[in-house]
Amino acid sequence: MTNDKGIYIKNIYYMLSYAFQVLKHSNYESVAAEEFGFVQDLFAAILAKGVAKQLKQGLYREYVTQHETLSVMRGKLDMPETIRNRIQRKQKLACEFDELSENNLFNQILKTTMLYLVRDSGVSKEHKIELNKVLVFFDGVSTLEPSSIEWSRLHYQRNNKNYEMLLNICYFVIDGMLQTTEKGEYKMAAFSDEHMARLYEKFILEYYRHHHRYLSEARAAQVKWDLVGENDEAMIRFLPVMQTDIFLRLKEKILILDAKYYGRTLQKQFDKYTLHSGNVYQIFTYVKNQDKTNTGNVAGMLLYAKTEEDITPDCLFNMGGNQIGAKTLDLNKDFRLIAAQLDAIAEQFFGKQTLTA
Repeated sequence: MTNDKGIYIKNIYYMLSYAFQVLKHSNYESVAAEEFGFVQDLFAAILAKGVAKQLKQGLYREYVTQHETLSVMRGKLDMPETIRNRIQRKQKLACEFDELSENNLFNQILKTTMLYLVRDSGVSKEHKIELNKVLVFFDGVSTLEPSSIEWSRLHYQRNNKNYEMLLNICYFVIDGMLQTTEKGEYKMAAFSDEHMARLYEKFILEYYRHHHRYLSEARAAQVKWDLVGENDEAMIRFLPVMQTDIFLRLKEKILILDAKYYGRTLQKQFDKYTLHSGNVYQIFTYVKNQDKTNTGNVAGMLLYAKTEEDITPDCLFNMGGNQIGAKTLDLNKDFRLIAAQLDAIAEQFFGKQTLTA
């Protein structure tokens, strides 16, 4: 299997399928069976299938403000423009009105992303053909300058929920892979570490949610500070929020996982390799503040994605009665081995349980 930055590209698909459950549906089966040379080829295959399915249901439309010069009144009158028409002896009314249109931000991002993938040498001829087939239906949709896309404007509701996975793929491509050349043009680069880190974190959480349903909690929870006595609310707000990546609970037992995706797992000082001190302090703080009564039922684990380094952490310590450690998840192996390692971590802390297929 071909890899991207030490990760099997097929495993990126599996990680995406947990982050976005829609990829487990039958129309993506052919994508799951393929081998990919480049990650952008994987994204092209997903978009081609997803957009083709969306076209059968109809492209999402929303009300867009239009400005047109008409013979009859429609919507609101644009008085300054109408006066200019009168001065130029044009017997037309400048109107402003809202109209349901496919030419909205959602479809504009889809079209822009597909066009960049069609031009990229890392996308196979087969997937370029598939993308061009669906692009025919986007004639009335404008393209966007990638750097000007306002991702925060995207809000999902019942009518456009199907777009969420597709636009997340677009975000990975445009925000995470496109780079500007010296000539001001765009080229495709490797999948960024920042976006990979987010996907890695979400994948682990969704894996436990899906396969370890015996857990009473599996979420990204906040840990409250273990404050003693009376504390001024105005002062408490200055404390940083302790936001966990993965918070797993079975009855009274809790396991806090912190997913770490770095170029380098260890830090070196005076020829000695150690875990990143900030990571250890962080997970220790989470565990100790969660286990306010010192029961020892709260454990913490730093879960690093394996890098090209020869030394990889796999350690567990008893720190003041709580188990705290670090393990490495090798994303460059068969996915079944990755799944087995995640299962083993849960079993180590919660004991043998019945898993969900």
